[in-house]
Amino acid sequence: MLLKFAMIRATIKRFEEKALKGEGLSYDEGCELINLPVSHFFDILASSEKVRKFFKGNEVNLCSIINAKSGLCAENCTFCSQSVHYDTGVKTYPMTEPQKIVETAKAASLNGAREFSIVTSGTSVNKDSDVAVLIEALKNMKNEMPVERCASLGIMNAETLQKLKDAGLQSYHHNLETARSFFPNICTTHDYEEDVNTVRTAKRLGLYTCCGGVFGLGESREQRVELATTLRGLDVDSIPINFLNPRPGTPLENANNLTPIECLKIIALFRFMLPAKDIVICGGRQANLRDMQCLIFAAGANGMMIGNYLTTLGRPPEEDLQMVKDLGLTPKR
Repeated sequence: MLLKFAMIRATIKRFEEKALKGEGLSYDEGCELINLPVSHFFDILASSEKVRKFFKGNEVNLCSIINAKSGLCAENCTFCSQSVHYDTGVKTYPMTEPQKIVETAKAASLNGAREFSIVTSGTSVNKDSDVAVLIEALKNMKNEMPVERCASLGIMNAETLQKLKDAGLQSYHHNLETARSFFPNICTTHDYEEDVNTVRTAKRLGLYTCCGGVFGLGESREQRVELATTLRGLDVDSIPINFLNPRPGTPLENANNLTPIECLKIIALFRFMLPAKDIVICGGRQANLRDMQCLIFAAGANGMMIGNYLTTLGRPPEEDLQMVKDLGLTPKR
């Protein structure tokens, strides 16, 4: 028993040393890490925190969003309350006016967010009037506040993304949601490669790319490693990690696939596999991690979303800022 314990600790140490070199774990090593017994959970966190500190120091990247266009999405993602395929009672509305977007961004900046993302429901944003709203909002944000400007608008073409970049867009967010092998269980209304190509397009245009997924959809641990491998191949800049907060009316409303420790192991996996990248914890943080939220940084995260989410409330920003301060960390400016 003691020999087995020592062997596992030696394995974690080997993974730590590899990550500190910036190499990241292989697929097989990632599968080995995420399947280590719970008894070695704190050994994993001790190593993942070292890797996070080595590459990211004690700065925490805080971001915030606005749900600028809600509901009526034609996609059938099984976790999403904004899909027209499910009766969820979610509030629906068209594109928000530019001034409201800017005012929300200002409030987020005052609450400590250094990045602000304009998020819209739907497959893409292609109406000229909607694009014009985004252009005006981005220009005003650029002129009026020191916040990094991001957008999450679905599957977009290069021409429209270039227009938005010219207006001030700096970062583009587009999740792959899950592993390619599991994606057909989650969405059948568009192909996985369309999402991959959107990320490639954003990178080709020189935008900072923010691309991750949702965990707890029913995917296997190995499929979580598969997603990390795909993101490494795309060389994305930031990985937003979301944990499923089941929404009434969706096919996954009764899903119960995560524990706080499982969530933290997922964060650690991504830190070990993509050691130098930004890892930001977003939706489902409170619902899934509960009293263990402060351990996200030990697990390897160097960022988190503050404020409200798309269709659910977050906790008050001052509570998150206090947590960061209590941990001896500093919001990145």
